[in-house]
Amino acid sequence: MDSGEYRNCLIELLYQLADDDFILAYRGSEWIGLAPHIEEDVAFSSISQDLMGHATLYYSLLEELGEGQADSLTHNRPPEKFHNAIILELPNGTGTYLENPDYDWGFTVVRNYFYTLAKKIRLDSIKTESYEPLQQIAKKISVEMSYHLMHWETWFNQLMNSTPEARSRMEKAIKLVLENFDGIFSYGELGDQIVKLSLIESEATLKQRWITELQKKEQIDLSMTMNKGNGRNGIHTKHLTTSLATLSEVYQSIPAAEW
Repeated sequence: MDSGEYRNCLIELLYQLADDDFILAYRGSEWIGLAPHIEEDVAFSSISQDLMGHATLYYSLLEELGEGQADSLTHNRPPEKFHNAIILELPNGTGTYLENPDYDWGFTVVRNYFYTLAKKIRLDSIKTESYEPLQQIAKKISVEMSYHLMHWETWFNQLMNSTPEARSRMEKAIKLVLENFDGIFSYGELGDQIVKLSLIESEATLKQRWITELQKKEQIDLSMTMNKGNGRNGIHTKHLTTSLATLSEVYQSIPAAEW
């Protein structure tokens, strides 16, 4: 085995795992005070905090592998150096958190449910296939994943089986999410090597597992694309740029401080 190739592929996979959780945690934080009811406000805040914690574990492993300090990896990288799937950086709706936030709860439920199920399938694959320290992180994260998945599955089922209007809005949200959801299963330009080195199972295997799990509950069309490009390869929207500016605002104000 080429140790340099293995290290590069491991680092690529870690950035994907870390950036996915980091960016979705931020999008979740934008619902604080705006969720449908106070219990959901607390629950969603907790889930977003967990996601940020998961991202921190991955960034810490990247730090151990010589990629730089974890804080710098989150706050000093330009958007084109992020490896998250584009669907996760898209806004919750129109407006901003502070000005006219007209957010779509259906879109949020679908995105989080679909992502959480994909994340569980990805972590299960890592636990059996991968680099030992990454396996240990995956096992630790999986303890919290059952709660996250149950939470979003409950919301998804309730809205899909509620009123005709709710069903219609959810079907529109599903279509919107799937337009870019294929990016979740992509490993980017190093995908073939990542799979060959047994860091994780193939994109097609995980995607089919995800489709099978979802269709046990809902017989819906799950055809997906990457309309806006592949975020694994550094292609992103303006929404990531504005998100990172907000996330790093305090850090950049005093870059020499210990965080």
